[in-house]
Amino acid sequence: MGRWKMLVGIGCFAMIWLGCLNPSAFGQAKPLTLNYSTHMPAQHGVTLNAIEWGKEIEKRTQGKVKFTVMAGSTMLGADKCYDGVVKGIADVGLAVPGFTRGRFPLSEVLDLPLGYQSATAATRLANIYYRKFMPKEFAESRVMYIFAHGPGVLHSKKIVNTLADVKGMKIRCTGLSAKVVSAIGAAPVAMPVGEAYDALSRGVVDASFASVEAASAWKLAEVTKYIIESPAIGYTTSFFVVMNKRVWDSLGPETQKIVEKVNEEWIEREANGWEKMEKHGRDFALKMNNKMISFSKEDNEKIAQAMRPLLDEYVANAKKSGLPGDEVLKYCLDQLKALQ
Repeated sequence: MGRWKMLVGIGCFAMIWLGCLNPSAFGQAKPLTLNYSTHMPAQHGVTLNAIEWGKEIEKRTQGKVKFTVMAGSTMLGADKCYDGVVKGIADVGLAVPGFTRGRFPLSEVLDLPLGYQSATAATRLANIYYRKFMPKEFAESRVMYIFAHGPGVLHSKKIVNTLADVKGMKIRCTGLSAKVVSAIGAAPVAMPVGEAYDALSRGVVDASFASVEAASAWKLAEVTKYIIESPAIGYTTSFFVVMNKRVWDSLGPETQKIVEKVNEEWIEREANGWEKMEKHGRDFALKMNNKMISFSKEDNEKIAQAMRPLLDEYVANAKKSGLPGDEVLKYCLDQLKALQ
């Protein structure tokens, strides 16, 4: 009897010891929880989409990979996000090349005034461009997917009926849109969109460039009276969702395939999300009695001429850096025509 008890004891000890070596022997291994940094507010549609992206991956990996989304720059500021992901401060992040001019020279093509007509076209082009050229400027990270907002418009406190009315106006802008502001004869005031509401309400700026979505998402329609549209400008801002390379490599082939599948689906999900936000922004602006104004054909032709030097400058700067800017610009313009 004593011998039997001893054998049972040894057996139990062995099982416990094996369980310590293999946590999944008696149940699922502890899930990998990754942090996701974004500068967007917690209730913004982009942040909500990021949360859903994480939940979908968690679901398809059966809880093996989870994400905690840190919104409102609580982890990393917008201009520090990409490098923060590369260094491992954040596992995943929403990087905006336009916030760090010169850091992603080839990809600046996406934010140029190419004449975007929708967030869907801008988002699809961004991903087509990336897959075609695989720019080395993102080599330190693993790009999940890219999206972009709809064509930028002018949210203004002052009435703007003609291009001449823009002259001398102080316009809030970010990244390459600062060059757009200068090209149409106004004064660029660089600041994040999150500061636009206060700047407009205090009269620090007369207007702000942003997508129509900002009328509601950032409440700009509460402190402006007009939204001026121009297809000749049609710039956007691109957003890259990136993951730390070491984290990506640690996921393993099976999990990587799952993430890539979700990424592919989220391209259209983000595009559709922006379209809904654009409509909501337009509806909110009209509710707040903002007036929608479109430049005349003649003014749009003048604006198109004013935008051309920005495209030429991109090509020249890329050439100086040994990058195929001319090829990239032509490719993007051709692809955009097919997408719209």
